[in-house]
Amino acid sequence: MVHAFLIHTLRAPNDKDAGFCRVLYSCVFGAEKSPDDPRPNGAERDRLLRKEQILAVARQVESMCQLQQQASGRSSVDLQPPSSSDEPMSLHDAPHGAFRLAAGDPFQEPRTVVWLGMFSLGFALVLDAHENLLLAESTLRLLARLLSDHLRLLAPGTSLLLRADRIEAILTRFLPHGQLLFLNDQFVQGLEKELSTAWPL
Repeated sequence: MVHAFLIHTLRAPNDKDAGFCRVLYSCVFGAEKSPDDPRPNGAERDRLLRKEQILAVARQVESMCQLQQQASGRSSVDLQPPSSSDEPMSLHDAPHGAFRLAAGDPFQEPRTVVWLGMFSLGFALVLDAHENLLLAESTLRLLARLLSDHLRLLAPGTSLLLRADRIEAILTRFLPHGQLLFLNDQFVQGLEKELSTAWPL
């Protein structure tokens, strides 16, 4: 089960002028509730707790991505989006990884995070600790590619906030209710055709 999907900003290593990590979009499946809290306004506190948890994940992903980029010796020039939106997007060499979160840090139960860096954007799935990591990684790569293609995420002036409905439509098809799906190429192509018909490029 996937508990959350998020898209956030990524700074290049040693880039202190880029501001803080910001969550641009998040979707939570089956949210946790604040434990043993009888006070009123519980729904508002739960919403703030989810925001804090998602931001904590985004910051850890950013740290992991920066460490990986520094270790590989990649320059900040390598992390810039392609100059032309017609250039093909390759996720093969994109920084990626997975890490575990202990119980209480920041979720009540242990979780696993699978992440992928694409230029200045980070994508992450927060999973059950026992979830299939290979399936989660392939799903995350598929989602990143689809979102990049259909929302033109790397084009100047693109605002994720104005395209939340499209992100939700992609998640509904490829990650329904937080369930990882075993998808064959033919089925993926069929769903992609649906998206292309709904949103002509």
